[in-house]
Parts: sequence; structure tokens; C-alpha cells
Amino acid sequence: MLKEKWVEFKTANPKVRIRDAARELHTTEAEILAAYAGSSVLALRSEFQELVERLPVLGRIMVLTRNESCVHERKGIFEPLVRHGKAMGVVVGADIDLRLFFRNWAFAFAVLADEAAGFKDSIQVFDFQGTAVMKVFLTEDSDRAAFEGIVRDFAAPVQPAGLDILPASPPPVYKDDQVDIPAFRSDWGQLKDTHDFFPMLVKHQVSRLHALRIAGEFARRVDNNVVVQLLERASEGSWEIMVFVANHGNIQIHTGPVKRILAIPGWINVMDPDFNLHLRLDHICETWMVRKPTVDGDVHSLEVFDAAGELIVQFFGKRKPGQPEGLFWRDWIRSL
Repeated sequence: MLKEKWVEFKTANPKVRIRDAARELHTTEAEILAAYAGSSVLALRSEFQELVERLPVLGRIMVLTRNESCVHERKGIFEPLVRHGKAMGVVVGADIDLRLFFRNWAFAFAVLADEAAGFKDSIQVFDFQGTAVMKVFLTEDSDRAAFEGIVRDFAAPVQPAGLDILPASPPPVYKDDQVDIPAFRSDWGQLKDTHDFFPMLVKHQVSRLHALRIAGEFARRVDNNVVVQLLERASEGSWEIMVFVANHGNIQIHTGPVKRILAIPGWINVMDPDFNLHLRLDHICETWMVRKPTVDGDVHSLEVFDAAGELIVQFFGKRKPGQPEGLFWRDWIRSL
């Protein structure tokens, strides 16, 4: 039984994250939770937008979003959801800042504290492959009565004995070797907003990493250790930066300072009271400084990719629409 296998593994390997443990157990994280359905885990109805709309009542919480190489944890108040049709939603606040892609959400669970299983009170969402999209953990300041109300109102009437896990969708098809480079660079030079960048990639059917490689003056590859230098420099200078970590179901953004930087073998970490970041350095394959023209002036980012060409994490200087990026950020990143 998966439940017993998980407890045995957790007891023998208390520091291994459940995502990594699931891989070693040849299962998925969602299936481990589903094994507890009806006891310390309750499957929730697939009313995802309505569920997210209820989360502000929890008060102060911690939201965790991760991909294979980076974990982003942010504490704060969950602001109201702004819907953009049925497929997307936005949560914008000083603390919690998210871009939610509901088409990739498949399963949601309310997880109740269980010391033996290593579970904490939370609401956790997974994709069709059983991989975590977003987790919302209660803190000591959360409203537990509100949490119980959400669990009661959204609990599925029938708790599953198992999950229908689907194979991953085939990767997008790009035409990297057929891009009209002069036309592509011309379009890049005419960008008006950073949000126009992805539609430009779609127009030219080019992958993000290849786009940087052919961008000419708009992108420059830099040493992979620059990300460590950035976090240390931002800490020393009390810079306010933006840190984006995404999977295909969510983008989570931290805007603000990073203070306590902790390096351990293979990892660089931010360990602040309200913001934690855990980045696997051995997964970094390429790092790029990227410049995008906008109506507010050039916007620079540091973009970090893995060996498969997947974006791990992005860094920007703090800015808002209608404002230029800070000189501290522009001067530093242009010096790379």
C-alpha cells in the first residue's frame, strides 16, 4: 500500500522533500496525498476559481510555488482573485503576487496536520501529471476556523481511491532553425511592454532560449555564478528586486528586499522571515542578461535556464507599469 510505503520512506528519509520522494517511490506527489483521502487528506471539488476566491479569508498564509530546480515561498495576505476568463486569474498584492493558469489544474486537496505523514495544514493543487502547481500553508496567524469552513464547503462528496494520472503533453513544436533573424530582431526592438515578449515568441515560433541566442544586442550570456553575485549584492545594498518562479500552472513573484543569503553545497538560498528561495545551482546550464524595450524605457532581466532549455527563475529590478526601472539595477546588470 502506498500509504505504508510513504510512512516507511518518510521515517527513513525525514529531510527528503515529498516531490523527490514520490519519484523514488515511482509514484506522484498527488497520489501520495490521495492515499490518505478521507482521513488526513480530503479531495476538493474541481471548482478552482471559486476555491482561490475563498483563500483571502485565511488571513496570513504561506504560498509555495516550485519547478524542478527552484522553490519560491512567500508569506503574507492572499488578495482577491481577478478572473481573466475561465483559463486564467491574477492575484496581485504587496505580499502574494500570482498568475494562475487554471487549464493546467487537475486536483486539489485539503491536507490536515499529520505528524507521522509529515503533513501540515494546507490546500494543495496539482496538474494532470500529479505534480504540484501551488500549495497554500497555514501559519500561526491564519484563521483556522476559516480553513475548516473552506474544507467543509469544497470537500468532494466521494473521496477517490486513486487518481487518473495522465502522461505529460508533448512539448511545443518550435521552428528555431527557420527564424527570420532580421525580422525577429526588428520586432524585438519595437516592443512596447514586457508582456508583448511572449506573443512575439509565438509569432516567430521560437523557443525562449533560442530567442536569446539570436537576439543580438538585446541579450548577452553571462557566467552562471552571476545569480549568486546578484543575491549577495542585493542583500548588501538593500536592493528591492523581483523574483519570478513558474511552472505551467502558476507564476509566483516576490517583490522586495532579500536579506539573509545562505549558500550550501549545490544550493543558494534566501532565508528571510517572509520570503524563502531555494535554487539548485547544479541545475543551471545557461544564464542570460536580457534587455526588452518598453514605453517606460528598457527593462533588464537576469534569466536562468536548465539543461533542457526550461526557464528556472527570472530576476528584475523592482518596478511598476508606468515607471522606469531603478538605476541601481540598470547600472549593475549593464556592467555584466
